[in-house]
Parts: sequence; structure tokens; C-alpha cells
Amino acid sequence: MSMFIDALVDSLVDTVKLIPFLFVTYLLMEYLEHHTSQKTTGILARMGKAGPVFGGIFGIVPQCGFSASAASLYSGGVITLGTMLAVFLSTSDEMLPIFISEQVAPSRILTILGTKAVLGVVSGLFVDALLRRTRWKDKGDKRIHDLCAEEHADYGDEEKGGIIRAALIHTLNIVIFIFVITLILTLLVDAIGQNNIAHFLNAIPILGVFLSALIGLIPNCGASVAITQLYLAGMMSFGQMMAGLLVGAGVGLLVLFRTNHHHPRENIKITILLYCIGVFWGILLSLV
Repeated sequence: MSMFIDALVDSLVDTVKLIPFLFVTYLLMEYLEHHTSQKTTGILARMGKAGPVFGGIFGIVPQCGFSASAASLYSGGVITLGTMLAVFLSTSDEMLPIFISEQVAPSRILTILGTKAVLGVVSGLFVDALLRRTRWKDKGDKRIHDLCAEEHADYGDEEKGGIIRAALIHTLNIVIFIFVITLILTLLVDAIGQNNIAHFLNAIPILGVFLSALIGLIPNCGASVAITQLYLAGMMSFGQMMAGLLVGAGVGLLVLFRTNHHHPRENIKITILLYCIGVFWGILLSLV
């Protein structure tokens, strides 16, 4: 009981410290979402064969539902599979806000974001090159509401109060995730020992890559939060973290299964392909 209370207090204190940084970060993300989202999506839809390049680059920009938009565009036959995968692989989900709130060195953040963008572009171009002779038929316009629209009440794009309210709600949701996961990790570390956990993941680094990528497939903010926290705590290697964060496409996969529901087998194949790509790069980075 004493260990639980100590872990509870420590987790609460650590989480509260992050709130101001998270709020400012999400405020910026909401602003970008409402002022650049439609333009970015429109540019992506016009890129054609160069789609994966722009998808990988735009994917690292902190926008709430870009992966969801990419999934909708693919389901409507507007962008290629490689372009959608480039967006999925490069998007950072909750990694960036946590890194900023934990005051990680900017050079370190830029290195990770740059790596995700490059790997997303390379993977997307490679997939499109393999499928060049295959004609992906237009499946119809199946756009759905953006992730932000599901989390927040309706508000105008120019309404500052709405953006602030949305940022507060998003911050609250993530704070709860961070607190729960931090508490679990703290109890786990106290019970097993940080060195033992790190030793297990590092003793068989390849297994850690497969596990991290499997966690990353979970279409929930908690997955990227857990992976990021494990990495920052020194219990997960760079390659293992990258495998999970590359696969972590936010709600992109959920939107894909919803908007492309007439092609369930195709959705499953895409999910497996995304997982394999994340594992491949994770293993390669671990070896390097």
C-alpha cells in the first residue's frame, strides 16, 4: 500500500508539471489544424506520384487528424497507398507534445521527426513503385468527420474561444492517459526494477521491436504515450521506439476500416504491411 501511495503521488506530481506545456502545444496544434488542414489535404490530393514525398513531410506537422484525412482520401481513390502509408509512418501522434512537455532537447526531437519523415517517404515511394502497374480504382467519396470534430463541440474555424476550449479538452484527455500510464510504469518499475526491464528489452532487442510495433498498432493515444514514456525512461531503445511510433498512425487505421469498409481484406493487408514496415525499420535501426 505504501508503494502504491508513493507511486500515485509521484505520478500525479509528474503529470501536473506537464499540463502547461501540453496545453500550449495543443493550442498551437489546434490553430494549425483550423488554418492549414484543408490546404494541406488539398495539396496532398494533387501531388500524384510525388504524393509520398509530401505525405511524409506534411505528416510530421502537428495536426490533429491528418492521418484520418489521408485514410479518407485513400478510401475515396484520391491518393495512392504509398502516400497514405507515408503519412501514417511520419505522423507523430502524441509523441511531439510529450517530448516538448518533458523538455527534450530540440535537436533530439528534430532528429526523430526527420527520421520518421524520411522513412515515411522512402517506404511510400517503394510501395507505390511496386504497385505502379496496378490500377487502384476509385472507391467513391467516403469522407468522414475529422478526429477533432469527434472530440470537440462544433465551433467555427476562426473562433478563438473554440480553439482554446478544444485545446483544453485535448489536454485533459491526454493528461489522463499520461497519468494512468505513468502510474502503471512507476508501479512496474518499483516491482520489477528499471534495470531488469531495460535488460529484458535489450537482451533480445528484436523481440522488443516486434512488441513495440504491436503496441503501436493500437488506435489509441495511450499507445504512443506508453512507447514515448518507456523511451524517455531509458527502458526502450531508439530502434524499438521508432518501430512503435512508425506504426502508430493515430486514428488513421480506424478511419480506414470505417471509410473503406467494402474492402475489409484490403484493410487487413494494409495493416499487416504497415506493421511489417515498422518492424523492418525498427530492426534496421536497432542493428545500426
